[in-house]
Amino acid sequence: MTIQTPDWVKHAVFYQIFPDRFARTTRTDLPPEMQVPLEPWAAPPTLEGYKGGDLWGVAEQLDYLQDLGITAIYFTPIFRSASNHRYHTHDYHVVDPLLGGDEAFFDLLQAAHDRDMKVVLDGVFNHASRGFHYFNDILENGPHSPWVNWFKIQGWPLSAYDGDEPANYEGWIDNRALPEFNHNNPQAREFIMRVGEYWIEKGIDGWRLDVPFEVEAEGFWVEFRDRIKAINPEAYIVGEVWTDARQWLDGTQFDGVMNYLFTGPAIAFTAQQNVVMPLVEHVDYYPYPALDAKGYAEKIDALLNLYPWEIQQTQLNLLSSHDIARVLSVVGEDVTSMELATLLLLTFPGAPSLYYGDEVGLPGNLDPDCRRTFPPKAEWNHSLLQTHRALIALRRAHPALRTGKYKTLAAEGHCYVFARILEKEIVVVAVNVGENAVRIRLADLAGENGQVLYGEGKVDWLGDRTAMLDIPARSGMVLGNP
Repeated sequence: MTIQTPDWVKHAVFYQIFPDRFARTTRTDLPPEMQVPLEPWAAPPTLEGYKGGDLWGVAEQLDYLQDLGITAIYFTPIFRSASNHRYHTHDYHVVDPLLGGDEAFFDLLQAAHDRDMKVVLDGVFNHASRGFHYFNDILENGPHSPWVNWFKIQGWPLSAYDGDEPANYEGWIDNRALPEFNHNNPQAREFIMRVGEYWIEKGIDGWRLDVPFEVEAEGFWVEFRDRIKAINPEAYIVGEVWTDARQWLDGTQFDGVMNYLFTGPAIAFTAQQNVVMPLVEHVDYYPYPALDAKGYAEKIDALLNLYPWEIQQTQLNLLSSHDIARVLSVVGEDVTSMELATLLLLTFPGAPSLYYGDEVGLPGNLDPDCRRTFPPKAEWNHSLLQTHRALIALRRAHPALRTGKYKTLAAEGHCYVFARILEKEIVVVAVNVGENAVRIRLADLAGENGQVLYGEGKVDWLGDRTAMLDIPARSGMVLGNP
């Protein structure tokens, strides 16, 4: 079969937003549900507390995002919920009132689309919450509830809150706050399908699917894709799968996954011994042990051979997310390590995704600390922000960096060099993670007038399509034609 993925994703730069923590609106005419006591914005985040970020606040920051070069936003859940992260869904058809409700969302969606920015929402379809109406009816009516078979009930009465009693229904990772759907129930399955369709019809540009590997009902994600694509063939469907995702990336289910198989090697190579092990040793993306250039090349070659090229171009690549410690903290707040990793991120096949605040140097340890509020401008690392702007602009200026084929050119010691090649355009990226400057000879390069587009390195053309690159210690460079 011919695999088809959304063309716009191949050219996108995503920005992941945790809505409670990015921006509060400056509007004063707020509905009563938003005029409530909140935690101080600058205080450390807590597991249960709300900071009051909202969707009107995001809309007010679209100028900033557009100036950064962002073309798509991925929101963690925005539907009505009784948690600040909103993975405990109460109502899949209503935007949470603390975020401004449906009015704020549709204002934002229109404002984003007016700027040609896409909006992707988080679909939590493996489990709901105790406050989800159909499960709450079971809590109230027990085996008499009409929706009892929508969930995986094992005994009565349900023990939904008493931790001294064993849970007698299936919850995600044994969490009784997150009752799992019975996806083999035709009505529950149809309900989820219609939720997916509803928001696509309302104009969203895709779904990020939470823990989709937990849904084992036969053909579920095939049907989901078919129904979503029937409404919008260019809708993006991306799954949260941390490991080998070939069973979902055959062209019949997802367009891509959150590409943690890139995240780990990119950090392991660029940060080397700077990786703070307590932040990563219990999380499944493995930015350790340190990799030399040959080790990184082997990891990347294996990754690029794992999926069809059409899928590679619509992977969602990332260095941080709401589920892991922020990259700046992971690399021991060594800004150079983060800049080198960001260089790899912005030049790799697939759609790069920035986690809000990373671009200005926001640190954060494991959850909930990785979900800090966006800092005031006085606390920004402006040099790091400029690095992000420059690399995003470079990616957007050079089609080869978006859809060009990937070819490793050299992997020697701590220096890794690769090319992105699209028709007659070739862009060369060199990264030296070592403590000493290196000189790398590259032969058989197309075009002998390439110049340094980014970084402090130098290039000497020796004739006969051969170049000599001088790359300072702990730095990277990009070579190509302006």
